[in-house]
Amino acid sequence: MSDKFDVIVVGAGPAGYVAAIRCAQLGFNTACVDKWVDADGKPSLGGTCLNVGCIPSKALLDSSEKVEQASHEFENHGISVGKISVDVPKMIARKDDIVSNLTKGIAGLFKANKVTSLHGHGKLLPGKQVEVSLDGKTQTYSADNIILAVGSEPINIPVAPVDNDIIVDNAGALDINMVPKKLGVIGAGVIGLELGSVWNRLGSEVTILEAMDTFLAPVDKQLSREAQRTFTKVQGLDIKLGAMVTATKVAKKSVKVSYTLKGEEHTETFDKLIVAVGRKASTQGIAADEAGLKLDERGRVDVNDRCETNIAGVYAIGDAVKGPMLAHKGSEEGVFVAEIIAGQKPHMNHDNIPWVIYTHPEIAWVGINEEQAKERGINYKTGFFPFAANGRSLAMNEKGGRVKMIADADTDRVLGVHILGPNASELISEAVLAMEYSASTEDIARTIHAHPTLSEAMHEAALSVDGRALHKVN
Repeated sequence: MSDKFDVIVVGAGPAGYVAAIRCAQLGFNTACVDKWVDADGKPSLGGTCLNVGCIPSKALLDSSEKVEQASHEFENHGISVGKISVDVPKMIARKDDIVSNLTKGIAGLFKANKVTSLHGHGKLLPGKQVEVSLDGKTQTYSADNIILAVGSEPINIPVAPVDNDIIVDNAGALDINMVPKKLGVIGAGVIGLELGSVWNRLGSEVTILEAMDTFLAPVDKQLSREAQRTFTKVQGLDIKLGAMVTATKVAKKSVKVSYTLKGEEHTETFDKLIVAVGRKASTQGIAADEAGLKLDERGRVDVNDRCETNIAGVYAIGDAVKGPMLAHKGSEEGVFVAEIIAGQKPHMNHDNIPWVIYTHPEIAWVGINEEQAKERGINYKTGFFPFAANGRSLAMNEKGGRVKMIADADTDRVLGVHILGPNASELISEAVLAMEYSASTEDIARTIHAHPTLSEAMHEAALSVDGRALHKVN
């Protein structure tokens, strides 16, 4: 195998493997370096997202949702199933099979597109070279262009050191082989809420400790308040805002957690504790000092709007750079950079990146929320439509949530869309497309939506902006 390539991509997560495939499609001799291994020590492509993030968590969310439906909702449909039992190891095995199939799928895509897969830790060297090290052996490769897609890793906090036995991170939380009676979660962000929801549905008594005083700060307040009520009052999650964890003490089969809340000291004992306080760029050791790669104040690779680093011919994408840590953002940056290298003039709008929280109900949004519109002094107008007034939603026994739309009051251009409800993750794509084309609420209102569908809530929310919703009192 040659040690010279047109492009070397470091990292095979959603940003890296997509970048490698697109580079190969464009005719570049491409290699992709990745160090991830599965439980058996074998190379496993796909990065955090596929191995211990997006995909396995959604598999468990789906399994646990079916348990929830069988336990509490089938009866409403006239379906009796008797006593429900849960085989957690089988559920975990199903999750692992999905991950295995998809990682093998990426390997197949690499083979089909003639991408060379290099297993090991990649480090940037001077002169656009990459050192690949594995088990004490090193090999150096060079390329005309290098793309750093090294991803991110969980943030650890000293007061709760992860052992992935009693105190676990997001990866360990996906491999718990029995339902904990009492489960603690530090962090009420996306990961904390999703994993807390999984084990809550399976029967755990879940307490979530969130240091911030606000719930889901990036989400439109009207929707976050409704979501918080649903998660706590309906689903039984115990979410404590303003709870600062100060210490943990692990016993043989439990952990005692100390925290402050409203100036008072509290302790609780859990069978398992999930630490989900956020993620940071995995940039430690990605470049030799003499390479001169510049990082920003948060340890991310410093890039411009074209994902170019301070080194000519070296790019960085995904979780390792500025912007939201989202798989789809990283993938699009991978395509973006590949096409820049090819001399094309690609476009990527970072303002129109959708966000999704895969709880039940789901939460999804794109663009600005009402609070941000106020802060920016925008003359805006809003409209909303509740799923309780949507025929398809009621047929699905989904009665909560809403679609909220924010538009410029002068131009009617859609500025933001926020959804709390069934299939929000799918519905948000219409809003993203509309905003990408600078659509007005009138454009959406004049678009015919099939009946009966959940998407009609989007149509009615657009109508509501001008006070003319057809199926709710304005």
